[in-house]
Amino acid sequence: MLFSPFLVFSVALVMIFYSPSLIGDEDKYLNYAKNIIHGYYSPPAPNIYLAVGPGYPLVIVPFVALKVPLIYVSFLNAIFYYLSIILVYKTLRYVVTPKLTLIVSLFWAFYYNSYENLQFVSSELISTFLVSALIYFLVKSNTPAKNYKNKYIYIAGFVFGYLAMTKVIFGYVLLFMLAGNGIIWLFYRNSVNYRKGLMVLIVAFITTIPFLTYTYILSGKVFYWGSDGGNNIYWMSTPFEKEYGSWFEAPKQEKDLMVKMGSYYQFRREEHYKMTIDGENIPGADEYIWYNHHRNFAEINKFTGVEQDSKFKQIAFNNIKAHPLKFIENCFCNFGRILFNFPYTYKQQTPRTLLRIPLNGIIFTLLIFTLIPTIINWKKIIFPIRFSIFIFFLYIGGSIFGSAEIRMFTVTVPLLLIWISFVLQKTLKIRLRFEGNK
Repeated sequence: MLFSPFLVFSVALVMIFYSPSLIGDEDKYLNYAKNIIHGYYSPPAPNIYLAVGPGYPLVIVPFVALKVPLIYVSFLNAIFYYLSIILVYKTLRYVVTPKLTLIVSLFWAFYYNSYENLQFVSSELISTFLVSALIYFLVKSNTPAKNYKNKYIYIAGFVFGYLAMTKVIFGYVLLFMLAGNGIIWLFYRNSVNYRKGLMVLIVAFITTIPFLTYTYILSGKVFYWGSDGGNNIYWMSTPFEKEYGSWFEAPKQEKDLMVKMGSYYQFRREEHYKMTIDGENIPGADEYIWYNHHRNFAEINKFTGVEQDSKFKQIAFNNIKAHPLKFIENCFCNFGRILFNFPYTYKQQTPRTLLRIPLNGIIFTLLIFTLIPTIINWKKIIFPIRFSIFIFFLYIGGSIFGSAEIRMFTVTVPLLLIWISFVLQKTLKIRLRFEGNK
């Protein structure tokens, strides 16, 4: 009940800003839900298309099957956000004082960067909920600390696995952590924490096996999470001046015409390239992109599915080898987009960028402050937070090397707030009143 006004507020935002026009990845999630209803997920080879994981499409299948108006699907986002606030509050109650718990929970409730995703049919808010649930069940599994065989460990593992199937970059985080934790456990078999971590990761991996088995049957590749990774790394590897690694959707070829995909552009064989202006592209953006990339896309579009994904990666790695400093610059720009949604390639600046700075600036500053005491007191930090820290850095590290946006950072904010709160309570004391004589 304490946070119920935020549920009402979120529902109101959906009602005010909802639009029936499909934007961004909305059509992808809906199409995958329709595919599930018809008994498959991706088209078969050679036209394999695994743009997003099945986690969110599975959730919205009932709405799509019953042909419920899409605004009700968006109302799910309000529920997921509300539940994430509750989970952050309940988690903080285990690790910090009641006063700090309320302050930090309200900060998350007022974190307006999350509001912009409420009206869309997208996986951002369910991913945020899953991250909040993961850290909550990890903390619950730590009580009592010596018990590494309790139900919360298995629930945390399932949540992590479902998160990996919702945002596939967490799948790579899962595999990396499973390998690393397994190796360390071989040397520290008596460590309860490493046993807990390994158990969580094993359950998470088991949760993803049906999806990974399906993608293996489709593609012939082990641990194949999606087919859009090549497109992302291609744009991040761009060696051209005034291009900063931000993502564009790849055009597809149909006979003599490379047609518009999504809301971005058209690309014609007679070397005419036209971008659909969305109000933020600079004048001449279509000509710049055509001049820089048409030769690559003429080659890329000879392939489909997994082969096209591999071709994207081949060109990207060649770009990185030939222009390593430009790739480092693009990664630095990607870090800026993750935190503040700036800079973008061929985009005009807008006042909205200024709104990103206060909240994420506060979080980033506190995160930098938190790092040193975290390193110094690593062994004194409870297992759930240490486990979450690894998830965060692997996730952000992977995101920096693939074209990313601020919504990727927003997903991890609940995790960061719990980590920062735990460390600040242990290290920082603030007095608002002066002491001493009058």
